[in-house]
Amino acid sequence: MPLILNLQRAIRYSFSDGTPWRAGVVALVVGTILNLINQGDAVFGAAPINWTKIVLTYLVPYAVSTYGAVSYRMSRPLT
Repeated sequence: MPLILNLQRAIRYSFSDGTPWRAGVVALVVGTILNLINQGDAVFGAAPINWTKIVLTYLVPYAVSTYGAVSYRMSRPLT
């Protein structure tokens, strides 16, 4: 299958069938735990908050969860 068609398929899968919702829930849970571990002092006021780290700590689990869902669907035959 041509590259552009695979890319279109991957983008479609990343925004369909509840993938964004599930990835968001994973990001919220995992990101919160990781932020408390990595920046607990900052969150509770003992140190300055690094907003870049907070955003990335939520973005990475979202991206990993989305990648997992899309790669699974891409491995399945087209119906």
